[in-house]
Amino acid sequence: MNIASILTNAAAPFADRPAVCDGERQVRSYAELLRRAAGIGTWLQRQGVRPGDRVGLFMHNVPDYFELLFGAWFAGACAVPVNAKLHAREIGFILGDCQADILFATGDLLDTVAAARGPDGSGYAPRVLLAPGTAACEEAAACPPCAMAEAAPDDTAWLFYTSGTTGRPKGAMLTHRNLFNMTLSFLADLDPVDQFDACLYPAPLSHGAGLLGLAYLLRGAANVVPSSGGFEPAEIVALVNRFPGSSLFAAPTMVKRLVESPALAGIDLANLDNVFYGGGPMYVAELKQALAALGPRLWQLYGQGESPCTISFLSKGLHLDIGDGRLEQRLASVGIARSGVQMRVVDADDADMPVGESGEVVVRGDVVMAGYWNNPEATAAALRNGWLHTGDIGSLDGHGFLTLQDRVKDMIISGGSNIYPREVEEVLLTHPGIAEVSVIGRLHPEWGEEVLAIVVARDGHSVTEADLDRLCIDNIARFKRPKSYRFVESLPKNNYGKILKTELRRTFGA
Repeated sequence: MNIASILTNAAAPFADRPAVCDGERQVRSYAELLRRAAGIGTWLQRQGVRPGDRVGLFMHNVPDYFELLFGAWFAGACAVPVNAKLHAREIGFILGDCQADILFATGDLLDTVAAARGPDGSGYAPRVLLAPGTAACEEAAACPPCAMAEAAPDDTAWLFYTSGTTGRPKGAMLTHRNLFNMTLSFLADLDPVDQFDACLYPAPLSHGAGLLGLAYLLRGAANVVPSSGGFEPAEIVALVNRFPGSSLFAAPTMVKRLVESPALAGIDLANLDNVFYGGGPMYVAELKQALAALGPRLWQLYGQGESPCTISFLSKGLHLDIGDGRLEQRLASVGIARSGVQMRVVDADDADMPVGESGEVVVRGDVVMAGYWNNPEATAAALRNGWLHTGDIGSLDGHGFLTLQDRVKDMIISGGSNIYPREVEEVLLTHPGIAEVSVIGRLHPEWGEEVLAIVVARDGHSVTEADLDRLCIDNIARFKRPKSYRFVESLPKNNYGKILKTELRRTFGA
């Protein structure tokens, strides 16, 4: 069944309800969204798009995103949404790799498209390029609506390209079955969503926010794209105040910015249902600060492109003290397995690790990707023995809660001992003078690696290496404490708020 049926199912009972808003202004009802998406589907078919063809979306967050995404599905195509912050070289590689010769791109990104280069270094140029908001795009949406194309459950619906921080990006093939199961798991694990709710999209629609939006579309909720196209705390507060039943997906750095913004004083918390956070670590100290400011509205998700948004979760209730003496452990975890997902922690031979011991997180379920596009070797490695090997190191406690230590590639091995950067970062962040910190391993001639902490101090605070050494000595084993510190004004991050440890390693010679 085509994932586009989410929209056809919602448009019947919720035809006149607001489907898409540009800031506080409604721009599409559900009936209008369906008509325009089906019109885009007809336009794509007239361009020669056939079932299974790839259609690229290289766009900032704009209200038209939804109709173009669903238009690709109406035509039976596979959508390839890509990060609007990528370099021309990266865009060319991704779209050339999957041979997407039809591309939707916002006008401010057309120069990047023109400079794109394909996987072989030659110029990449889409056969057809359409920019939302133009007369040509309006003509496309006005085409006679097409019938929704048939799709088999295992047909690829969304190619989700990895960030490529350890090499060239890989395209995770997400099938219609994957997207349906992701959507149903989300609705099973969340409080009820209905047509009177709203989802705000300050995070990129090309990634987790757009995937989670399928559940809100299925239930007829309003989908609100901030007029800024991004995350501005004052704007988010204004939108929450405008839309009762508001929820939003935010990277931990966004949550932190919201909590620390003076604009938060003006929010009507009665209108805020959920703040979904994920995509990076939310440290316990920051999480407590967010809970104090926002109340019981935080909902953590752990997933990755290969298992979209759906491995484990920590519900709103599990963020609260329920008198079991385990609140701190829960807050440090990424929760329990999502509905329809099996989750294990294994050793190098895929044998289960004992409770509390660390290993690689592996998962399986109907939400796990079919494989990587045109990359059988990477597919075989990631899906060996029938389980998705996430590349994340974690441990399971006796109650089924998963705690992540780090990515396999981020683990530091010093003198034969494993050191997990997140454990050190958690300790350092308890210092009131530290705003942000990232811990990496640096080559050492005797020990293999040594621990280096890159620190951002809060304005007006004085932080010394001696202070931080004492903090670590008081809280963790001596071999885990940083051997040196570097104080910087800011940490490099990608478009989703993740700290770029690869860039830090390059900068600091690690």
